[in-house]
Amino acid sequence: MSQTRWLSDDEQRTWRAFLAAQRLLSDRLERQLQTESGIPHAYYEILVNLSEVPGRTMRMSKLAATSLSSRSRLSHAVARMEEAGWVRRTECTTDRRGAMCELTDAGFAAIQAAAPGHVATVREFLFDQLSEEQVKQLHEISTAVANNLGGNGNWPLKEELPRDLPARGAPRRK
Repeated sequence: MSQTRWLSDDEQRTWRAFLAAQRLLSDRLERQLQTESGIPHAYYEILVNLSEVPGRTMRMSKLAATSLSSRSRLSHAVARMEEAGWVRRTECTTDRRGAMCELTDAGFAAIQAAAPGHVATVREFLFDQLSEEQVKQLHEISTAVANNLGGNGNWPLKEELPRDLPARGAPRRK
């Protein structure tokens, strides 16, 4: 039986600061989106993923992976967004077992309306607090942690975003 590698005092302080920052930022983003746009953050991320692909359509299984969501959780979210008129599900033409999810014009309009407030909140509570060097370090640290946790390359982690892709949170124009 191996011995536990306890955290050092510095590691413990860093761990607790990381948890506090992550939880507080997530809560702030959730409240901002809900209050200003009536969109849960999880739904916003799904809408962003759809807005970034050609035709604003993606296979449900891939959408679950890129949204870092289980298929059942994604299915529930898509059902709610279908009720709102933001997305529609269609059959996959190449595989009858698969389903596609398409961002509707109403969904695109919803994310376009929500994006400025969301981006302003991300900027205010994250990036405006950091120097350019700290932003670079945060990227490197976040990428290392995400890749270690099995990021599976579902979003640009190891390489840079394509130049024509808008910043995450800004919907891609059709």
